[in-house]
Amino acid sequence: MTERRRERPDDYFADWKEREALAEGMIPLIGKLYRTNNVKTYIYGKNLVNLSVLDIMQAHRFVRQVEQNELSEFETFPVIQALATLDLGTAHIDAGRIAVAYEETGKPAGQSVEEFVRSQVAGLIGGAKEPVRPARDVVLYGFGRIGRLVARLLIEKAGGGENLRLKAVVVRHGGAENDLVKRVSLLRRDSVHGPFNGTIRVDEDRQSFVANGVEVKVIYSNSPSEVDYTQYGINDAILVDNTGKWRDSEGLSVHLACPGISKVILTAPGKGDMKNIVHGVNSHEILPTDTIISAASCTTNAIAPPLKVLDDKFGVEGGHVETVHSYTNDQNLIDNYHKGDRRGRSAPLNMVISETGAAKAVGKVLPQLLGKLSGNAIRVPTPNVSLAILKLNLKTETTTEELNEFMRRVALHSPLRKQIDYSNSPEVVSSDFVGSRHACVFDSEATIVNGKSAVLYCWYDNEFGYSCQVHRILEQMAGVEYAVYPQD
Repeated sequence: MTERRRERPDDYFADWKEREALAEGMIPLIGKLYRTNNVKTYIYGKNLVNLSVLDIMQAHRFVRQVEQNELSEFETFPVIQALATLDLGTAHIDAGRIAVAYEETGKPAGQSVEEFVRSQVAGLIGGAKEPVRPARDVVLYGFGRIGRLVARLLIEKAGGGENLRLKAVVVRHGGAENDLVKRVSLLRRDSVHGPFNGTIRVDEDRQSFVANGVEVKVIYSNSPSEVDYTQYGINDAILVDNTGKWRDSEGLSVHLACPGISKVILTAPGKGDMKNIVHGVNSHEILPTDTIISAASCTTNAIAPPLKVLDDKFGVEGGHVETVHSYTNDQNLIDNYHKGDRRGRSAPLNMVISETGAAKAVGKVLPQLLGKLSGNAIRVPTPNVSLAILKLNLKTETTTEELNEFMRRVALHSPLRKQIDYSNSPEVVSSDFVGSRHACVFDSEATIVNGKSAVLYCWYDNEFGYSCQVHRILEQMAGVEYAVYPQD
């Protein structure tokens, strides 16, 4: 990208108010594109649908911070305005990238914004507004931390309801008379991720809840074999098992024996010969015939993408992965018996050395790294967001500047830009990454390189970022694909 700088405004506040007005003007255009054409608009991968004025302005600021490019609302508003006049088919369109491309090539060539935008999305004009596939039913088996976050994502991304439809969640009865209300309240309010973005009502007569218009049945069952999903109008569904109770194909196949279920995703590392998938890294291995898939672990999802690109670029001889991981529900609040070593000690009061299979599990995702990495973990007194420290021995010498620039370009311009985010702030801490939708965020300010030795720091929201990866696998298994513009 050509580096561009805006002239310093004479009046910062007046400049802000102008840009604020443009961002406000984008909102109905973004909404029209989404609801009429099923087109989602982005600024360098940042989704603009249902954002506030300030959120849209922050998305522009992100580009200025990491791309050394003064992309502003003055450039993107005309692009979004032009898109809204076109008869477009379903797609994901990055208005920020089109705006930058116009400034670099279209404007110098004398093209109008409207002409350039039309040329960038020519293949979409007059295209289908909805996917040709039927909507796919989804069932969540378990409604804990990951289950509720995946539910939020499915409801948020329901759109017109033509792609993935959350139809039911399956839980054990907790014993309380108001069990349904209690479970829904945990979806409505979350101590880490904040309130649900929208409205929720409980329909006890129908044993369901309705979130942003999506009705979800709550099925009580002590065993998968007890449920006939077709009785609830559910057919050919993909079931996401969030319990971790069954970790191999034999155990998870119990779900497939239930009427109405055709595929299963496990939100934990799979055992045996089950495919462990990190979306964006080895998701090409998912076949239409696959019925059971593991989404691996949150840590494997965090380290596999940077390990892949670093191995492709510099080569990885070996190394060690140390995970500084937020405590989880498996640990005790106060000292008490636990079958695991050290995990019986109070999670909010201690750093607890633990083990992780993530480094070994990387070998299932990236076979070329099998046996090359060791790993361990430290559980720390934070409720969410973890940090993977990669100590790598590279095959090729490099420098801190070269490696950081490589990771910056990967995060912004590669096929893995949904998996790897980039930070160049020296002030960020773990809480800054709550809600990150990436598998990991590369912290460039912490990088240490000495020839062939490199130490890299990757943050990850071990709850929400991982849930986003699960959702991407879910979309792929359901055959949900979007045209992406501008095309690379």
